Amino acid sequence: MNNNLRFEGIIAGGFCWEELTRSRMSDPLSIENFGYKVYSQNEEDGIIHEIFNRIGTESKEFIEFGVQHGLECNSHYLLHQGWHGLWLEGDSGACRQICYKFKPVVKTGVLKVVNAFITRENIDELIIQNRNIKTENATPDFLSIDIDGNDWYVWDAIKSIRPRLVCIEYNGKFPPDYSWKQAYNARHVWDLSDWQGASLKALELLGKEKGYVLVGTNLTGVNAFFVRSDLFSKEKFSDRVTAEELYNPYRKDLHFGTPGHASKYCLVGQEENKGVLNYFDSEKEFKKLRKKEKMAKAKKVLKNRLLKNI
Repeated sequence: MNNNLRFEGIIAGGFCWEELTRSRMSDPLSIENFGYKVYSQNEEDGIIHEIFNRIGTESKEFIEFGVQHGLECNSHYLLHQGWHGLWLEGDSGACRQICYKFKPVVKTGVLKVVNAFITRENIDELIIQNRNIKTENATPDFLSIDIDGNDWYVWDAIKSIRPRLVCIEYNGKFPPDYSWKQAYNARHVWDLSDWQGASLKALELLGKEKGYVLVGTNLTGVNAFFVRSDLFSKEKFSDRVTAEELYNPYRKDLHFGTPGHASKYCLVGQEENKGVLNYFDSEKEFKKLRKKEKMAKAKKVLKNRLLKNI
């Protein structure tokens, strides 16, 4: 561990959080040491991979909601590893994007996409009705929750499944000894303010009630990881299991960029010699979309020129 390691960005409460992170990462079991980004927003892909190395998998089924267009989410990379699953997304336009950007795996049933606005009242029924099950009586291995608001309430309302690993977004603005969650509002849509989600302590306490152990957070202070208590052991994970011990603040300037070239399509399940037509029913359909994209780009350029001349 590099003793000169420093984390830039917004570190609420001073450098005590930086010292906490440095101390924790000296433990070889600290999950932050294994983070990397492939398709996740930040370094979640590597952390997820390492946790499953430790606890194993059974069904290789995932459920994730709040995926937007799917190219940057916590279960996209799992598709490359032979997983299957369900995405729930409230934006109908984003769902249409998924259906052509992920067409090879949607067409074969590896990925199921459902357009639904999630609330605590409907989430369990949505899961029961739409799970992408390959084996009878299977339990999903992975659940990822990121809806920028009612995350605490939605996790609390899920009773039908007990996945091995849960990844859930927390509000890193609040210090780790403070239990806070936003007041429930079924129609809540994030307005980019701090009115969203729940503190890490609130999620830690909920996890205990549901039979889960907090095993870590990511360096950017966005996501918390919970392992089902029957899979947890001190040989596999650090004995630090509280928000106070595992907290990372929201580090705005540490957010990971895109590795390599930006994603445009899902790269799983492509057929040979089809190229971009893997994602379209015909060349005519592809050309129609390309024309639409070029027109939109031209309008944007023209608008910017007009604004500069004002």
